[in-house]
Amino acid sequence: MTTLRGRFEQTAADGQKTTGDVWLVRPGRMRFQYDKPSPLLLVANDGKVVFRDSQLDQTTEIPLERTPLSLLLGAHISLSGDVTVTSFRHENGIIQIAAVRTASPGEGTLVMAFDEQSLVLRGWVVVDAQGRQTQVTLSQLVSGGSASPDLFVLPKGD
Repeated sequence: MTTLRGRFEQTAADGQKTTGDVWLVRPGRMRFQYDKPSPLLLVANDGKVVFRDSQLDQTTEIPLERTPLSLLLGAHISLSGDVTVTSFRHENGIIQIAAVRTASPGEGTLVMAFDEQSLVLRGWVVVDAQGRQTQVTLSQLVSGGSASPDLFVLPKGD
């Protein structure tokens, strides 16, 4: 899988749910366009993850390599070497693989969920360095095709 688009539902650590559109182009690019009235936008590109909250007029930039998302957005998803698998579960038609960056396991965990038949990515859970979990469930997925480079222009602060 190199290109994917669809819908997402995100459940934050505090239980708040948001929805929106997602685009993922490997390697290294992702866009979470949150539905209104949410003021949020998340874009990954150029080795960075930029989170924009237009309501607070706040932009946060983090190196992609310092986030668990780097495990998902790499040129090749590998489950060895730079990545350590910390758990594997297979139940109810879903395969779940939890992984950390081998060199910095304390920076967070990514738990990827795949459909057991098609191996299509169905979502993930990011566990950050403080142990807070954010769950993303994907739906209405379309793989392949192309995505406009404009989708991945990093947002700037106002």
